[in-house]
Amino acid sequence: MLILRCPAQLQLLEETLRKSLPTTLPVLGTVMMVARGNPASHEVLVDSWPHFGVVLTRLRPEEHRDPRDYYINQLAVFYRDEGALRALLRGTEAVAHARAFQILGLQEGLEEAVREVASARGLKVE
Repeated sequence: MLILRCPAQLQLLEETLRKSLPTTLPVLGTVMMVARGNPASHEVLVDSWPHFGVVLTRLRPEEHRDPRDYYINQLAVFYRDEGALRALLRGTEAVAHARAFQILGLQEGLEEAVREVASARGLKVE
């Protein structure tokens, strides 16, 4: 996963996400906040750039204080490719399975993908 920090990249991503509203709303808000100074210490990650399959926003890992606090450990996701989403959930360090978290997203298939990956890892989903 690539962390986008460049203002030009964040601007381009913001413009791209606006074209798919309302589905992109959970990630668009964070992208806008990061592009405008990032007062809440979030990160914007993509699987590839500029042709991404999935966008994930999260609090910077160093800001996590309680591994059981899933309100703090919120992730927001938008994906163009469900395979990229499943790969993100299965095999990257972008989603830390060692701590409680919640995933926000508005797309069909997200819940099924999360449950499938959690079940394969023996994790509980609420």
